[in-house]
Amino acid sequence: MKITLDTKSLLLGFLGAGLMFTAISFKNTQNQSSGRFQTEVHDHIVVILDSETGNYIIAPSMYDVNKIQWLKGEFYQTFKVAKDNKKD
Repeated sequence: MKITLDTKSLLLGFLGAGLMFTAISFKNTQNQSSGRFQTEVHDHIVVILDSETGNYIIAPSMYDVNKIQWLKGEFYQTFKVAKDNKKD
């Protein structure tokens, strides 16, 4: 049995396959990090933010795990008075 493909059928096959790959590869455009708590770690500082209430906790120096001091704060209040909540 001899199978022959003409150019039109071959082109339609490739276009159909390309369309299927394109349709499958699209991802949901919603923000994937839309959880309530967001964490940022830089050098030796850890910040955990509650994105619903604006409350946060900071561990300013993470050099020694046994001596971590967490500082609590509220983002909107800190921004409003423009004063950091660090201990003196």
